[in-house]
This record gives sequence, C-alpha cells and structure tokens, in this order.
Amino acid sequence: MHSTLNFSTSADSTLSGVDPQRLQELTHRSVKVSIIIVLGVMITLGNIAVLLVITSSVAGWSRNSRYFLLSLTAADSAFGLLVMPLNLWVSLLKDYTEGPDALCHVVAFCNATVYSTCMYSLATISLERYVAVFYPLQYSSLMTRKRTLLLIAFAWCFPPFLLSPISFPDGIIEVHFSTASLVCNPSYSTNVGYSLSLICFIFFPCSIIMTYANLRVWCAAKRQRLKLRKYDCAHRRRHNVASRVLVPVMAAYYTCWTPCMAAMIYNAVSGSSAPEWIEFVVVWLPTSNGFLNCIFYFWINRSFRRKFRLVLQRLALAFCPKLADTLGCRGTSKTHFVSGILDDNNSVYERSSSVSSTCTLLSLA
Repeated sequence: MHSTLNFSTSADSTLSGVDPQRLQELTHRSVKVSIIIVLGVMITLGNIAVLLVITSSVAGWSRNSRYFLLSLTAADSAFGLLVMPLNLWVSLLKDYTEGPDALCHVVAFCNATVYSTCMYSLATISLERYVAVFYPLQYSSLMTRKRTLLLIAFAWCFPPFLLSPISFPDGIIEVHFSTASLVCNPSYSTNVGYSLSLICFIFFPCSIIMTYANLRVWCAAKRQRLKLRKYDCAHRRRHNVASRVLVPVMAAYYTCWTPCMAAMIYNAVSGSSAPEWIEFVVVWLPTSNGFLNCIFYFWINRSFRRKFRLVLQRLALAFCPKLADTLGCRGTSKTHFVSGILDDNNSVYERSSSVSSTCTLLSLA
C-alpha cells in the first residue's frame, strides 16, 4: 500500500513537471504526422495503380493524352515520394529553436517546385483537351509529339528556374520551418514583390487556362447533349459526362489550391501567419489534389477501370496462379486478352486519327 502511494505520487509529480503547452504541441504534432503519413500513402498507392495502367495503351486515349497524364501522375507521385518524406525528415531532425539553414531552403525549393509543376501539368491537360475538342481535324498538326514534349518539359523546367532563389540561404527571400504546418516555408513577407510575382506566373495563368478551356468544353458538351435529346435513344441513355468529369475537376482544383494561395498572399502582405490548424490545412490541402486527380482523371473512366482489372488479372496469373484459379481469373483471361487486343487496336486507330479521349464528351459513345 505504501509503495502504491509512492508510485502514484511520483507519477503525479512527473506529469505536473511537464509543460502543458509543450504536451499540447506534442499531441498536435503526432496527429499532424499521422495525417501526413496517411495522405502520403493514399497518394502513392493511387498513382502507382495509375502508372500500372497508362504506361501501356488504353482504349480511347491518344498517345499525347497519355504523355500529359503520365506527367501529371509523376508530379502527383512526387507529393507522396518527395515532399512528405522530406518535410517529415526535417521535422524530426530540426530543433524548433534553430534558425533557417541550407537544408530547409532546399526542402522549401522542392516543395514549391512540385506544387508548381502539378499546376502546370493540370493546365497542359486542359489545353490538350481544348485543342482535341474544338480542333479535331487540325489536332495532329497543332498537337504534334514534339510540341507535346515541349509543353511537358516547360511544366517541369520552368518552375525550378522561377523558384531557384528560394534554394539559396542568403538569397532574396528567407525560409523558416513552420511548427504549425511541419513544412519548410518561405517567409513571403521578406520579399513581397517576388512572392506576388510567383502567384502571377504560376497560379493565375494555370487557373485562367483551366477555367477557360474546361468551361468551353463543358458548354460545347452541353449544347451537343441538348441536340441529342431530340432522339429518344439519346434522351434515355445519354449521361451528362461533361458535368461528371469537368465540374469535379475544377471544384477540386479551386478547393485545394485557392486557400493556399490566399494564405500566401496574406502572409506576404501582412507578415502574419494564419492560426495553427488553418495553416496546416491550407499548406497540405494541395497535396490531396494529387489523390483526387487519380479519381477524376482516371478511375471515373470506364476504359481505365477495364484496363486496370486486366492488369490485376495478369499480375495474379504471374505471381499467384493458385489464387487466380480460385478467383476464376484464368477462365476469363482469354476473353480479357482479346478485349485488350481490341482496345489496343482502337488506340492505334485513335492515334492515327489524332482524336483525344476527351472527345467522348461530344460523341455518341
């Protein structure tokens, strides 16, 4: 009994010796780290599944469309494979009382580069969709393989050039480690002109291109859908594909990116940061767009889902034949193989006629 009282007294004295504010910070930090890890795993697994499918031909998708989508998938994968591990590593190694260092500048540069590349990749996809829908006959001459690769190269090379000052410790802008967001962030108020120029060169152009292109495509698809309502079969069977694809894409884009840009402008103009959890949400919210892109650009597509099931069956037959027999994959493998051949032939035909997958928004299929 005496020993029990001594143990409880010592435990109470230990807990009372801990700073309540420090205990709260540790609790918040563990919750934030858990959220970041879960989000990173979701983004990585989703984009790995996408890569397994679009590295080969998919029915209804042109070669240029696959190039742009591969670029977007690579940028989204960088969220889970580069941005999150780097910032978690810095948050574990760096003492919060330390000032900015070269490592934090490099991490902040990587963060900003991946974020910007993702926005440029989304803009190039919207541009390709616009050309495919409104200029189908001139598509092969306007969107050549060389121009496609140049657009992708611009989306990946221009952001590092524009953001290179962030990587230098004694550069034109300071960088700090934020305990609220667990991210190495530029102090935008230390160079207001440069900070606002980043928004003008990255967020606004990409937003204008995406909004204009997708709005035009949506309006064209709506007009075509109204014309098809004259036919009874079209009135009954036609689904609003444009609204099902384009509206979620734009809603997710502005929901994920606008708060981050608003917080950036607020910090640059006022020199103050948002409250702790608001800053955490707005900084990490754009990374969730990397997972939502997997849904809106890929999983919602019927040809992608069919090809994904075919890839899974092939992997099951290769690595676990007994499991494949149990699930009945072997019996249907021939059917899916023939379907895959037909899909590949359709893709070849589509590439030869230079018609993008997004043209299905205006077609009867």
